[in-house]
Amino acid sequence: MRNIIVCTKIVPKAEDMNFDPETKTMKRSGVENQINEADKNAIELSLKIKEKNGGRVVLLSMGPPFFEQYLKIGIAMGADDAILLSDRLFAGADTFATSATLAAAIRKIGDYDLVLCGEETSDGGTGQVPSQLAELLDLPQMLFVSEVDVDGNNLKAKRTIKGGYEIVESGMPAILSIELGINQPRFPDFKRKRWADKEFSLTIWSASSLEIKPELTGTSGSYTIVKRLTEYFTHQRQRISVEGTAEQQANKIMEILREYG
Repeated sequence: MRNIIVCTKIVPKAEDMNFDPETKTMKRSGVENQINEADKNAIELSLKIKEKNGGRVVLLSMGPPFFEQYLKIGIAMGADDAILLSDRLFAGADTFATSATLAAAIRKIGDYDLVLCGEETSDGGTGQVPSQLAELLDLPQMLFVSEVDVDGNNLKAKRTIKGGYEIVESGMPAILSIELGINQPRFPDFKRKRWADKEFSLTIWSASSLEIKPELTGTSGSYTIVKRLTEYFTHQRQRISVEGTAEQQANKIMEILREYG
């Protein structure tokens, strides 16, 4: 087994999700962030594959420099290396521009057998990146995977479909999207976390580090642009307090119900 690359997105916690009204993009600073939950499942699966078949687990993410602290959590879990794609040119990317940038980085890493992604991210929920990576890298894809078995250069996976599951097989390299909640991600090792915080050196690649045209990245390379933000509120139940004796309350309730009759 060669490199196992895990695409890892850092997302705001659900209660902290908010948009910048000027840029119409998700706010990344000044909020509490975390590794996307499905990506944690992907990291855990990659570590289990590594324990059984060898290889190296490399985390790949895109975002501002402060994402380093979250990638170090993945290193503390057991990943061997982490690469952060960070450049102002990458800002505002939709799923296609994101996939194009990630694909360029995956080509640069090279020497890989598997690319794992979470099935979707909590801040976008499109689930488009794994399939777009497969097309851009011309690789077979397996989506919504819950189990993986590697035998030499052969890959067998169990994937969820409507009403059940199916078993699919492929050669490697291949792209897999990992279903949310398929495993319990391990807790970061304390000693390894301390080492990561003090000694681990994160690799940061800018746009010039990748063999990619700048017009394919960020907002320039995006096919979708958010032009307007609208906040919707859930309907609130009407609350009416009825007082008096039991008979008076019953009569009042009947009057109210007749209005809707």
